[in-house]
Amino acid sequence: MRYELASMLPAPAEHVYLWHTRPGAFERLLPPWESVQLLASEGPFERQRVRLGVGVGPLRITWTAQHHDVEPGRQFVDSQEDGPFAAWTHAHRFEAVSAETSRMVDRIEYRLPGGSLGNWLAGAMVRRKIARMMAYRHRVLRGDLEAHGRSNGKSAAMNVAVIGASGLVGSALAPFLTSGGHEVRRVGRSKRSGVANSFTWDHTQGHIEDGALEGADAVVNLAGENIGERWTEERKKALRTSRVNATRFLSERLAAMENPPSTLVCASAIGYYGDRGDEQLTEQSARGTGMLPELCEDWEQSTEAARERGIRVVHVRFGLVLSPRGGSLARMLPPFRLGLGGKLGDGKQFMSWVSIDDVVGAVHQALQDATLEGPVNVVAPQPVRNDEFTRTLGRVLGRPTLFPVPPFALRTLFGEMADALLLSSTRVLPEKLAQSGYSFRHPTLEGALRHLLGR
Repeated sequence: MRYELASMLPAPAEHVYLWHTRPGAFERLLPPWESVQLLASEGPFERQRVRLGVGVGPLRITWTAQHHDVEPGRQFVDSQEDGPFAAWTHAHRFEAVSAETSRMVDRIEYRLPGGSLGNWLAGAMVRRKIARMMAYRHRVLRGDLEAHGRSNGKSAAMNVAVIGASGLVGSALAPFLTSGGHEVRRVGRSKRSGVANSFTWDHTQGHIEDGALEGADAVVNLAGENIGERWTEERKKALRTSRVNATRFLSERLAAMENPPSTLVCASAIGYYGDRGDEQLTEQSARGTGMLPELCEDWEQSTEAARERGIRVVHVRFGLVLSPRGGSLARMLPPFRLGLGGKLGDGKQFMSWVSIDDVVGAVHQALQDATLEGPVNVVAPQPVRNDEFTRTLGRVLGRPTLFPVPPFALRTLFGEMADALLLSSTRVLPEKLAQSGYSFRHPTLEGALRHLLGR
């Protein structure tokens, strides 16, 4: 059996080939709705052997493939050595169209186990899965090449330290940067086995491993405990410590360096604005009231030492980050897929959302654009009310959304967090990103969900 997909790409063939050879390229191309994990990547690209862990229902199998027939700048082929198919060969071909554009052709030839019976039972389903996967890969590649192409000539390749690189945003940002030719140091609470440039830190102990920050051009701080859990007093303390105290420790460490990085991009949140009804909010809007706005303000102010040292500080105020790999969308999917989804409360509250690819793109913009400073709202340009979000997700999944969740049930389950996060209305606009010329990959909710869920 054969599947083929061709796309025009906004980069020379040699650049597209080179993108595929860099660390992080494979992770960028993994569809987020699939249960696939890169276990190991061994050897030079020309003979690289890749080992994957693949979820098949309740089972997990290993899939091993190896590169061969590599023609630098033109093609490479990978074939299954061991895995779920009777045979699998995937040829990637890159053809020059002009000095600035190319055509990429992916051709997959495969056989299912079980011969004719396997084809009858699973042939159509497998072909649909391959088509979804390849369409997603081509969209991501085109978007990444466009993003890196826009920054060419503005600055050289960067060396970036990412604090919290294993989290939802960090695990997407790091491969985006490395596949674009930048070097990334992954900094977390524990060292990642088999991962190059992995460093540890522990702000509670005043520790950051030697080499984590020295020589970095920029630092991206994404550290912070998960805010989407019931806010007990102990949890509130953990939220504050992991944001305010950790950022203050990092900023003071950067300020004390002889040659500090030029840029610090630090996570924040649109929780800064609080519950504001239908009011349109930009970076110029005042802080709201309550625990979350106060936490966000203290979080942003904890970078003062870095700012006084002359480091350009950007506070990326994230909205609701959409990714099936984690966060709110991942928690919504199981009930919605069962047809048990529904609006929260009366559904009139605004939700300011953003796709994970635009989160990565906005952080990249903040790293590259020296005019961006201070708070930057990282939200899509079209916030929606909760009832519209609910209907759209149901439509994308092909499921009814007939089960609203009343406010008292949310307050019983989540306490104070229900009013601050689930029932509050925050209508935020990305004014500074728009002024900087950033182009959203997913400006509409339905387009974002269809991309992220392969629908």
